[in-house]
Amino acid sequence: MNRGKITRIKRSVRKSLLIAAALILAFSISGSSHVAASRVDDTTQEEIAGEPDADDNTLDLHITSNAGSAQLESTLQILILLTILSLAPSILIMLTSFTRIIVVMHFLRTALGTQTTPPNQVLAGLSLFMTLAIMSPVFSQINTDAVQPFQSGQVSQQDAIDAGIAPLRKFMLAQTRDKDIRLFLEINEESADEIEDYDDISLMVLIPAFIISELRTAFIIGFLLYLPFIAVDMVVSATLMSMGMMMLPPVTISLPFKILLFVLADGWNLIVGQLVQSFQ
Repeated sequence: MNRGKITRIKRSVRKSLLIAAALILAFSISGSSHVAASRVDDTTQEEIAGEPDADDNTLDLHITSNAGSAQLESTLQILILLTILSLAPSILIMLTSFTRIIVVMHFLRTALGTQTTPPNQVLAGLSLFMTLAIMSPVFSQINTDAVQPFQSGQVSQQDAIDAGIAPLRKFMLAQTRDKDIRLFLEINEESADEIEDYDDISLMVLIPAFIISELRTAFIIGFLLYLPFIAVDMVVSATLMSMGMMMLPPVTISLPFKILLFVLADGWNLIVGQLVQSFQ
């Protein structure tokens, strides 16, 4: 029993000595680093005056400014990038060909009568990739004229924005009717006589005019898509009535024939091809 007590006492003493040594070591390290950080020698004074520091025994603090430079700090660039990403869905829907494509796709699904087939995710994905294919020349020009010069610091932020909007403006003007532009000029209380060139049209006028022009075009295409499927519905309905099947819904019988007609005509190829050509 005495030996056990002696062993426990030795262990406790050993632990106490180790803890005391660790504390002494920690205080000695912190004290020396404080002295090295707080001491200012002659070379540090020379560095403050603009000359290089000859030794590395001092702690030097440098504060730099980006004043007078056309290149933004990384923090501000990240903030601008996050802002653009948050507005990306609106920009994608309002300023590109996405609106016309997605509306036509929904008209097609309704005309076929397939309810939720293809699902919304598939239609949105197809419309998105078609939009990227159609808008690729515009995006490439924006990258060349605005994004790359801005990142390299060759142009200011305002000049980059103006250069980036120019290709989008040209694309929207090519798809917008003059009648719609005049409508929003009147809504914004702007005189059409003061517009000498299309470049004078503000975005507050051009963007909503472009959107309603796209909706009008999409509705026209949707009407044309409905015609062959309505003909199938009428033939099936007349056939059922002549056979006396008054209680059988015509949609149930006509749906397979509409799908068959669409597949035999290679409908997806025709619709996608015509939609792309409508922007050229």
